[in-house]
Amino acid sequence: MFRVLSFQMCLFCTFFLFPLLHATLAVTARQSDYAPYFYDYGPGATHGNMALFSISEDTPVGTHVYTLNGTDPEEDPVRYGLTFEQGSREYFRVDPKSGNVTLVQELDREKQAEISALVSITDGRNKVAETVRIFVTDANDEQPEFQNLPFAIDVPEDTAPGSSIYKVTAVDKDMGSGGSVSYYLRSSPLTKFTIDGHSGVLRIRANETLDYETTPAHFVTVVAQDGGGKYKGQHQVMSSTATVTITVVDAQDTPPSFVGTPYFGYIYEVSLPGSDIFTVYAKDGDQGNPNSIHYSIMNGSDGVFDINSTSGCISLTTNPSQLKSELYEIRVKAIEEGRGEGPMDYDITTVTVRVVDLNNHPPTFYGETGPQNRFEVTMFEHPPAGEILRGFKITVNDSDQGANAKFKLRLVGPGRVLRVVPQTVLNEAQVTIIVEDTSGIDYEKGSTLTFKLLAIEIDTPERFSATADIIIHLLDTNDNIPAFTSEYYIARIDENSPGGSSLVSVTAIDPDSGPWGEVKYTIYGSGSDLFSIHFSTGMISTQPWATLDAEARSKYNFYVKAEDGEGEYSLAEVFVTVLDLNDHSPEFHESLLEETMVIGAPVRIEAVDEDAESPNNVIEYSIMKADPKNIFDIDCNTGVIKLKPYIKSMEIIHNITKSQECKWSLLVEARDRGSPSFSTTAVLNIDITEATPLMAAFLKRSRGSPMKVLGMVTGIISLLVGATVLFSTAMYLRNTKSNRISPARRIIKRRPRHPEPPWSFRMPIFRDAGPSSKFLADDPEGGCADRGAGGARAKPPPPNAPSLPPPPPSTARTSERPRVLPTISGVLASRSFKKPKASSSSSSGSGRKETMSSALVSELKMRLEQKINESNQGYC
Repeated sequence: MFRVLSFQMCLFCTFFLFPLLHATLAVTARQSDYAPYFYDYGPGATHGNMALFSISEDTPVGTHVYTLNGTDPEEDPVRYGLTFEQGSREYFRVDPKSGNVTLVQELDREKQAEISALVSITDGRNKVAETVRIFVTDANDEQPEFQNLPFAIDVPEDTAPGSSIYKVTAVDKDMGSGGSVSYYLRSSPLTKFTIDGHSGVLRIRANETLDYETTPAHFVTVVAQDGGGKYKGQHQVMSSTATVTITVVDAQDTPPSFVGTPYFGYIYEVSLPGSDIFTVYAKDGDQGNPNSIHYSIMNGSDGVFDINSTSGCISLTTNPSQLKSELYEIRVKAIEEGRGEGPMDYDITTVTVRVVDLNNHPPTFYGETGPQNRFEVTMFEHPPAGEILRGFKITVNDSDQGANAKFKLRLVGPGRVLRVVPQTVLNEAQVTIIVEDTSGIDYEKGSTLTFKLLAIEIDTPERFSATADIIIHLLDTNDNIPAFTSEYYIARIDENSPGGSSLVSVTAIDPDSGPWGEVKYTIYGSGSDLFSIHFSTGMISTQPWATLDAEARSKYNFYVKAEDGEGEYSLAEVFVTVLDLNDHSPEFHESLLEETMVIGAPVRIEAVDEDAESPNNVIEYSIMKADPKNIFDIDCNTGVIKLKPYIKSMEIIHNITKSQECKWSLLVEARDRGSPSFSTTAVLNIDITEATPLMAAFLKRSRGSPMKVLGMVTGIISLLVGATVLFSTAMYLRNTKSNRISPARRIIKRRPRHPEPPWSFRMPIFRDAGPSSKFLADDPEGGCADRGAGGARAKPPPPNAPSLPPPPPSTARTSERPRVLPTISGVLASRSFKKPKASSSSSSGSGRKETMSSALVSELKMRLEQKINESNQGYC
């Protein structure tokens, strides 16, 4: 029951009592609605109603300058407004909600110092508006402005120092210190003026004066500067400038002066009475207001000169022949003609008048017969320097007097070949022409030389002159030798060219004339006998009977001589190269060749081409025919023939051929590389055999390195040679210690005062200066011994006994005796084209080398013993 009652009470309050209470409050509120209002915080506040608000004119546009602030008694939200009178500029804008006031246009106090605006506040029902005055405060943003421009004044030049001459005025629209103006002059060290800083009065400096004649106008720059002030937060001083033009007015304070002094005048022999001599000119120093000038002669005229008082022209009053002096100094006075009664200013000058001869005669050249302007002479070329050309008889004269008769001589022509003496003449002189450069007087450069002789007055205004032609005809001399166009000539000719073939043409030039310029050619020197030269054209050719062979000789050089009619000559060298032609075919030693080949060791064939140069003498080898084939390989460059690699034993050989002799016949070809190419063939019989077991084993091991086989053979030969040398040395020592009287021991016994030099062993093949130097021996055999058909060396003929050396000349010192050791020549025979037939026995290449080494050692031993015996017998 209680719960039901509580629920009913809630429903009653919700649907009846609460609406009734709200309606009652609303009626009450409508009966007490109040208008909103602004807060007023005074003139210096930055928020409120903007009453008496002030703002600086340099405030930037867009700045938040104030905040309108108000309220509504019913606490309703309010909105703000800001308007201006119709037609006026709107400088501010307000945010309706926040009341923030922003500057939207630039302020200028000098144009509008006070702004009237209407501010309002409303709550939506009630609106309150107030008129406010906004004051614009000053900032130093204006510069002083000069009044009454431009500044131009006239000041007399005699104005006293310190006098005031003008007052300048400048106005600054700013307020306070920014509106105060002070003055000063822009600094100049030569200024004659000063200005009062406060009043702007312009004065002439103390102790300074104006001078029209020196400076007729002055330009003074005045600076007007304010007292400074704040602008946009910083202190700023502003200024402006103006120019004051001060024109100086001339005053009569400067005397006249003559212009163009000193003055000189001349009287000539043809002058007439009344002739003008000179005109003087003076001007008043006060050019701004000049006075006229009066001229007069004070003294010095001797009654023969007069002057025009207005123009200043001095004239002659008598005939020049009646003048008693050659020089007059006339004093002339120039005085101002003023309107005043006081003394007038004047100036005095001196006019120098000289009586002179008239320059009416030019210089003149004279020969032996009178006036002349052409002089000629004939002479030989290249006279010595300093020689006087006596063929010329020249005189020069000027009939005037004094300075009018003074002139200089010049000789104009090619180079500095000749010079003239004297250089300067007064009235008259004899002209002498001297050789200066003898090389310029050359007949070959020109048979005629032409010069101009000039006479020119020096100190006269007319500068009269005269000219004469100097012509030299030259006679030739033999002063040149023939000169070849080249120091050497190079010619090439094919071998086998026919006799009389042309090689090269040489040319020598002799610039002399006549027989001295005719050149004849001859040749001489080693190698010139096969050539000839045409005596006049210089064409070199082979002799008609000569045949050139490049294999015999391919280079020739000789000299060519060019000689003129008096025997003067020059030389040039000629180099002739004989070009090789492929005119020889390769040749084998024999058409049938026989070789023995040990399995594993190759054989070699060789052909010779007698051509001189490559590729004509380069030979290529090939196997043309072999039966059976594919047994041998041949090196095309060296001619080395070897078995195919698979043939390593005699069993393989027997399997290939049924013959037990193991012989093959090959047709080999040798062909050169010339153009055209030549070739020859030969039949090669090869007997294949097998080496001994030891040698075969060695060759088998060494078949990949042929240098090892060569080293073994060389070692065997070296051992044999060493044994021979030791044996020979022992024999030599035994002979020197025997009872034989040797030259060295006899010399030691004859001179016991000198100690015996220590004995030292030296190899006989070296030269030494010891006691053995008396054994002089030469090898009588100069060539190589020829091999026989069987390959054995022929026994050399016995050597001849050496003759004793001739006694030394009387002028030679005893210590300069020949220092020669006995020499032993051992030569090996060159390899013959004919090779011995290889025997079918088991002799190998190593056996032949051992035989040759034994023969060499025996021969060396025999020769050594013969030399020692012959030397000892020669001194016994």
